[in-house]
Amino acid sequence: MKASTHTVSRSQALVWLTVLLVGVFVVSVFLGRYPNPGLMPLDRLASDELARSLVLNLRLPRLLTAVLLGMSLAAAGAIFQMIFGNPLVEPGFLGVSQGASFGAAFSIIFLTNSAWAVQVSAALFAFLGLGLSYFMARRVRFGGWVLRLVLAGIAVSALFSAGLGVLKYVADPLSQLPEITFWLLGGLWSLTWPQCLTILPAVVVGLLVAYRMRWRINLLSLNDETAFSLGAAPGRERTLLLVAAVIATSAVISVAGMVSWVGLIIPHIARRLFGADARYVLPASMLIGASFTVVCDDLARVPFPGEIPLGILTSLIGAAIFMVLMMRQTISVPK
Repeated sequence: MKASTHTVSRSQALVWLTVLLVGVFVVSVFLGRYPNPGLMPLDRLASDELARSLVLNLRLPRLLTAVLLGMSLAAAGAIFQMIFGNPLVEPGFLGVSQGASFGAAFSIIFLTNSAWAVQVSAALFAFLGLGLSYFMARRVRFGGWVLRLVLAGIAVSALFSAGLGVLKYVADPLSQLPEITFWLLGGLWSLTWPQCLTILPAVVVGLLVAYRMRWRINLLSLNDETAFSLGAAPGRERTLLLVAAVIATSAVISVAGMVSWVGLIIPHIARRLFGADARYVLPASMLIGASFTVVCDDLARVPFPGEIPLGILTSLIGAAIFMVLMMRQTISVPK
């Protein structure tokens, strides 16, 4: 009876997180600097054609992309942390984000800056980064699995960061270099419907696969022998989840640039609220991550005439939250 009540309460908490996300999204639609900084009056949409165009053609696709961005990064972080049993793992620590960044810059310089080309190139190098990190962790001869994975991720991330520095050096300083630089800061200032719709299929497929398999993550976080004895196929199912996470992450990174700390801090908050059960942690991470990213984007575009890069705000706020959690000794370790 107690377990049933606990399950109901966690389900209700997910409903409230969904309501919170919808509320934040609706408020953000009317939040901006036109005609005045703050909330736009509702009747303005009916009387002002510019305001209506601003909301429908710029603000809505931007906010929808912010939701997809937060969901993808938070879900990827939750999956990585639970599958690898490492509370410090997120896309950036395993070379996924850096690989995607290198791939996007490579496409901008040597191929084309079209949305599809950048997205495909980012995805390919993101998979390469994850594969290299996993391969190196398997080959290292000392330390436990967590230590080896962290060391491998640091090495692979540094490798791609160095490669990105080389690409920036050879980029055209008048056209390509500014585009790469602003892209690396992370931001949604140039998002329109075509770019949003370009990443939508990959993100939806990746998140849907992850959500449908959320109840398997608890098994996959165990060692291979135990997971197999409980009816799981560890190798195949882990690969499928990792592929889904990387596809969604690389897609959003290809249009939003480097947005850090969402994949690291949000799963910790979700586990603090819902425990270690992936059936609730994963959807909670997605909902909290989406709300967090939308709020950060509001702070980036509303208070000041000049927009603050989104990646700076997520890093600043995320690092501050992480420091508070560490000082309170509430960092949760996935089991």
